[in-house]
Amino acid sequence: MESGDLRVFRAVALEGTVTAAAAKLGYVQSNVTARIRQLESDLGKPLFHRHNRGMTLTTEGRLLLEYAERIVGLLDEAAKAVASSEGPLGPLAIASTQSCAAVRLPALLADYHRSYPEVELSLSTGHSASVLDKVLRYEADGGFLSGPWPEEEVTAVPAFDEEIVLISPPERQDVEALAGEPMLVFTDGCHYRSVLERWTREHAWALPRIMEFGTLEAIVGGVSAGLGISLLPRSVVSKAEAAGALCVHPLKAPYNRIRTFFVMRRDAYVSRPLELFLQELAKACEKLDEAVSGAAAGEAPDLGHAQTLRRGHRKGGIIA
Repeated sequence: MESGDLRVFRAVALEGTVTAAAAKLGYVQSNVTARIRQLESDLGKPLFHRHNRGMTLTTEGRLLLEYAERIVGLLDEAAKAVASSEGPLGPLAIASTQSCAAVRLPALLADYHRSYPEVELSLSTGHSASVLDKVLRYEADGGFLSGPWPEEEVTAVPAFDEEIVLISPPERQDVEALAGEPMLVFTDGCHYRSVLERWTREHAWALPRIMEFGTLEAIVGGVSAGLGISLLPRSVVSKAEAAGALCVHPLKAPYNRIRTFFVMRRDAYVSRPLELFLQELAKACEKLDEAVSGAAAGEAPDLGHAQTLRRGHRKGGIIA
């Protein structure tokens, strides 16, 4: 069994078909098929159920995938460790929820790219569960999400605090009159969706019909058009609110604040590009804290999460 075979096996397991796996790996399909069959022959066990819709892992296949994830992840980490000794270069994969990527990350990523142009920076977006999954599968060096996560596997660095608001069509200004309106949300696994469902139950509203959307823009546009209601960070909908396209309803604690964290695997190697990214994140958080404290006259600045980040850098980039 070779590491290349495990990479092929892992790709087929994640993609679900030989065709998709071959396209992702840049291999011809016959090569992928041959390597899977050879791996099954070497192990003496079938790793996949073959059916019309593709390939599904057998019990033995699911067990092998757990080891393949760890082995491939460690090999990739080893390559990063060697490359990082030469300076800030090589890949840095960041994952994020769409709301954080839309509002908080453009300036941060632009500053990082200007400072370290040799780093191959990439960003992927999805809901909280998919972001966490990428981090756990070593597909991302770190990810921005609001939770939850398995504490035994993940290190979480506080990043951004967000005010969360209920949004409705502009003509719907009475909150209680919104009971029963469809909820426009991301697919299951979105943290904002779970918060909205808890808020609905607490207000004794019958759980309304769910409309699932794939993008942040579709949710905001759907609410503006009168399809229903949603719950999102105020920073995301501020422009639509100012334009009169939405009605924003502030919420009471504990539903009015959500903290976004930057999460990493506890066993992951902190490469030089990732260490520098954590430093840039700490600077961005500190600037945001200063802006917030300056806007709230007479209030002491809340530098808690920025200080936590700085303490983490003194420990080598990992928060224990």
